[in-house]
Amino acid sequence: MKKHIAGQAAVYLILILAAVFALYPVVYSFFLSVMTPEEASAFPPSIVPHSFNPANFIDVFGIVPIAAFIGNTFLVSGIVMIGQLITASLAAYAFAKMDFKGKGFIFSLFVASMMVPWEVTMIPNYLTVRSLNWLDTYQGLTVPFLATAFGTFLLRQFFLQLPKELFEAARMDGCGHIRYFLLHVLPLSRPAIGTLAVYSFLNTYNSYLWPLLITNSEMMRTVQIGISMLEFQESTSWNLVFAGISLVILPSLLLLVFGLKQLVRGMAAGALKG
Repeated sequence: MKKHIAGQAAVYLILILAAVFALYPVVYSFFLSVMTPEEASAFPPSIVPHSFNPANFIDVFGIVPIAAFIGNTFLVSGIVMIGQLITASLAAYAFAKMDFKGKGFIFSLFVASMMVPWEVTMIPNYLTVRSLNWLDTYQGLTVPFLATAFGTFLLRQFFLQLPKELFEAARMDGCGHIRYFLLHVLPLSRPAIGTLAVYSFLNTYNSYLWPLLITNSEMMRTVQIGISMLEFQESTSWNLVFAGISLVILPSLLLLVFGLKQLVRGMAAGALKG
């Protein structure tokens, strides 16, 4: 009994230490964001702030249009999230509940596409967007990401868990595929849909390379690109840089905190059946 308690205590201690190491960079970013310029640039650096200077956040809004960057990012992330929910749910329903020739082969292609690194398709996507004159537009930022193989796979796995008897009973009542999908499948799949929504939004919110490639004007920049404008060649006020970083990570951090339970539930549920 004592060995069991000691083992549990050791496990909890390791988990606490791992959590501290994982969370401290985020916490330290918030600490730096309220330091004075002198304290933020001091060497050796201060572990905790000795002053509280919330004016840094106001200064950030005066230096760069951070509100426009955040607005652009929320708009792009919202469009991509909605698009992926629509396309992935429709494709997943077809793979899970409909019979058609070549279904297994087509789904295998979907799954195989997840193994292709995004960097491989980046240049073809860029050339396509440029040929359509979509550079520096919302279409260029969103359209290439409106479909997702991962989302299709995740929702298909969840749809397969729905009892076949439910579909057969709905068909006997005269319910077709569209009605069954809208009135039965989607309401019962809220955990998986919520998981995909959180994942899609955070993934788009944190994207850096694609917006850097196709945006040129300041007002089309997303927040991950715009935050680099707080760094100057001559000198950099690290307290302002981290104040901007804190403003950037706060929305995604809140979304992750409030959506973590839904995210874990959906991932676990989607992994139960192949």
